[in-house]
Amino acid sequence: MPDKPATADGYPPEQTESVLATCLYVATKLGDLMDDIVVVGGLVPSLLVDQAQLPPGAEHHIGTMDLDVGLALGLLAEERYRTLTERLRQAQFVRDVNESGNAVRQRWKLKAVKPVTIDFLIPPSKVSDHRIRIRNIERDFAALITPGLGLAFRDRRKIVLRGQTIFGERATRDVWVCGPGAYVVLKALAFKGRGENKDAYDLYYLIRNYGSGVADVAPALETLVRDPDARRALDVLKEDFLELDATGPMRVAMFLQGAPDDDIQADVASQVDLLLRSVRGYRHR
Repeated sequence: MPDKPATADGYPPEQTESVLATCLYVATKLGDLMDDIVVVGGLVPSLLVDQAQLPPGAEHHIGTMDLDVGLALGLLAEERYRTLTERLRQAQFVRDVNESGNAVRQRWKLKAVKPVTIDFLIPPSKVSDHRIRIRNIERDFAALITPGLGLAFRDRRKIVLRGQTIFGERATRDVWVCGPGAYVVLKALAFKGRGENKDAYDLYYLIRNYGSGVADVAPALETLVRDPDARRALDVLKEDFLELDATGPMRVAMFLQGAPDDDIQADVASQVDLLLRSVRGYRHR
């Protein structure tokens, strides 16, 4: 997967609009499969935090460059993935290619429109999954094995998308989106694995801006706290986000300002500290 831009300047608003339009287009094509699909990744904060109804002083989310879609294991068990891939092909999606020109089966894109890619993810389900990164599903279709993804089907929110698809069609569709608790887990684990500035920023933005902030994120996390992946994620927050000069706060500041910023770093550490103190069932200190 290509590296994410390291600073907010690398995320033009029009790209996020294209991702939203692609998400809506996918929903129109996969309608009766949408209960087994959940939107994860960088688009989630823009969907969970209503960007048109932000309170005074709140910043808009920077957005995203691509669409990440989680697949339920039930799609494999019942072989409905065949319906999914058939519809994707009929909807003009093709496999993407990497920088070397080789096909990437877990990342697809639309032909002949704005360049938006979709990455497909799936929860681990086998003992051997901790040793491999990709689950082969069909000859030309695969999904990234993503620890914690199963939690996105336990903690999810139904969002109504309205607007135009990537082809300019007006449509309204319901879309399942990863909930705030599961999102914190997924982003914390992603940050531990690859240390991207954008992952730290997405996590911080959601904690600070979802609903009433920590007061609404903590209860969602509490429903997951017994899960091993959730506890690992909380440990990541404890290790990497509580000190002003820790990697989490520093990388949020680098993403937003391109340089360290004491005020940003202090706010990141404060928000995460408050979250960890608020999650019942987790020993913060």
